[in-house]
Amino acid sequence: MYDVWFPYINIKIKNLERVAFSIFGLDIYFYGIIICLGILCGLYITLKEAKRTYQDENLYTDYLFYAIIFGIIGARIYYVIFSWDDYKNNLIKIFALREGGIAIYGAIIAAFLTAVFFCRKRKCNFNLFADTCTFGLLTGQIIGRWGNFFNREAFGKSTNSFFAMRYLASKVSFIPNNVTPIIIDGYKYIQVHPTFLYESLWNLFLLIFLLSLRKRKLFDGEIFLLYILFYGVGRSWIERLRTDQLLLYSSPISQLLSLILSFGALFILCKKYFFTKKNKS
Repeated sequence: MYDVWFPYINIKIKNLERVAFSIFGLDIYFYGIIICLGILCGLYITLKEAKRTYQDENLYTDYLFYAIIFGIIGARIYYVIFSWDDYKNNLIKIFALREGGIAIYGAIIAAFLTAVFFCRKRKCNFNLFADTCTFGLLTGQIIGRWGNFFNREAFGKSTNSFFAMRYLASKVSFIPNNVTPIIIDGYKYIQVHPTFLYESLWNLFLLIFLLSLRKRKLFDGEIFLLYILFYGVGRSWIERLRTDQLLLYSSPISQLLSLILSFGALFILCKKYFFTKKNKS
C-alpha cells in the first residue's frame, strides 16, 4: 500500500502526511511551509534581478509586505466569489482559511493592483518593476504548486498517461464524480493527471525562457507581458484537465480568464514590437 504512486515512472511514496508538526496543539501543514518557502525563494530571485539592474532592493522588500497581505485577500475573494453556494448560508466560513479555498489568479490580480498603487506612491517605473517581480512570482508558483501535492488537491481527471499519479483514496478528502477509483491489491486508489506537476514544470520552463531573454528585451514590461501570455496559454490547457474548476455559467472561469489575458498580452506585445521596430527604423 502506497499513499502516492506514479506507476509508469516507478515512484512510490508510502507515507505522505499533510501535517508537518504541531506547536501547542496547532497543526502546521506542509502546504503552508511550501508556500512560505516559495515566497522566500521568490524574494531572493527578485532581489538578485533588482541588483543586476541597479534598482533599489528595499523597494521590493517593502512591496512584498503589501503583496502578501492583499494577495491572500485577493486569492480568498476570488475563490469565494466563484464558490458562493458553499458560503452564502454561512458567511463566517469565508474567514476559515485553514479549511482551504484560495485561487492563484486572485492572488496575482491583487498583487498586480497592489503593484500599480505601490509604484505610483513610490514614483517608480511600473513596467520595470513588473518585469523584475515576474521572476520572483514564477519561482513562487513553481515551488508553491507542490503544496497541492501534499494536500492531495488540484489534480486532474482519470488517466492512463505516462505521468499518471495514484492517490490512496482513503486519504483524499474529496473525490469528484468524474474520477473513477480503481482497486489494486485490495486497496482503492484514484489514478489521475498530476496537474499541479504540469503547472510547476510549465512555469519552470517559462522561468528559464524569460531568464534567457532578460538581457535582450526590447522594452520595459516585455518580460511581464510574455509571462501573462505564456502562463495563460499553459494554464488554459491545464485547467481543462482539472476536476476542481471554479465555474462561471458552467464554464471554467480560470480557463476563460487565461485566454482573455493571453490574447490581451499578445495584442499589447504585437503593438509594442511594431512601434519599437518602427522607431528604430
